[in-house]
Amino acid sequence: MSVVAKLIEIGHLVDPVMEEYLKRNLSKAFEEAVLHQIKTGGKRVRPALTLISCEACGGSKDDAMAAAAAIELTHNYSLILDDIIDHSEFRRNFPTVWKKYGLSTAILVAVHYRESISEALNDTLDPKLFNELLAKTIKILVDGERLDILFEQSGRQDEPYVIENRYKIVTLDDYLDMVYKKTGSLLQTACVFGALSAKASSEIINAFNIYGKNIGNAFQIGDDILDLFGEEKKIGKKVGKDIIEHKMGNILITLTLEEITNKKDRDLLISILRKDRVTDADVSKAIEIISKTNAKKRAENMRDKYVEEAIKAINILPESTAKNLLVELAKFISTREY
Repeated sequence: MSVVAKLIEIGHLVDPVMEEYLKRNLSKAFEEAVLHQIKTGGKRVRPALTLISCEACGGSKDDAMAAAAAIELTHNYSLILDDIIDHSEFRRNFPTVWKKYGLSTAILVAVHYRESISEALNDTLDPKLFNELLAKTIKILVDGERLDILFEQSGRQDEPYVIENRYKIVTLDDYLDMVYKKTGSLLQTACVFGALSAKASSEIINAFNIYGKNIGNAFQIGDDILDLFGEEKKIGKKVGKDIIEHKMGNILITLTLEEITNKKDRDLLISILRKDRVTDADVSKAIEIISKTNAKKRAENMRDKYVEEAIKAINILPESTAKNLLVELAKFISTREY
């Protein structure tokens, strides 16, 4: 069984637990809309990380089940809001919550998720600590989403804050800050929750802080590479989606603009990102410009370095099946094609 298949199998153990929290104090007439988000699928990588991290520290999956449910509910909570913000009509080949049930209903569903998260955290080993950590993480996620929006080079003309604060250029430091906040922070907390659930030492908890942050950065860099150079059949989405969505917050675009010396190509790439409507021809031209640089190779090297740092961090753990699975996951991030 592949590492991804193992993660999916473990992660889906939280499904009935999430459903239990979501159904608490829930009107029967509202149940379908509330459960829609978790019923449409997902790999459950984040809760799997919590459960596996707990086992790697000598605990059991049951010790971390409430924490893992809170992590995955947080992820889905953020997706409901992301889909509203990005006007996304489909996720996992199903209509998004707002598209299927309406905007006002989707907002109410999101609020219900947030309170279900709190209820799950109340069943963890140290509710006060777990609540404090996840509240901080959610605020970091919000700031990551804010930055991702501000990195967009067009659109949202009816949003004054975005228009006034939109970035004209995105540096590598800007990109890495956004990536940690939007992707790495929740993966980091997922791992830490597992260690905390097993009553791990502060040294081991710090190791999981490092592991989670690094695999988060590596994963997002890999995702950015696949967005522009992946195979559509394997990645399950249109190549160049970030360009179509005017996103300067893609590592390849960031590195290309940092490296490129040909002013004509530089200006053309930026102008494509700032077009009201980006065509397939525009996407092809942008990828052609990026391909002339070392951006892809540099991004791959950065991704692999983060993977190395992640594996190094958990060398402190005793040998176990769970530890090996964490190492396998990190290595998979370096080679994944989807």
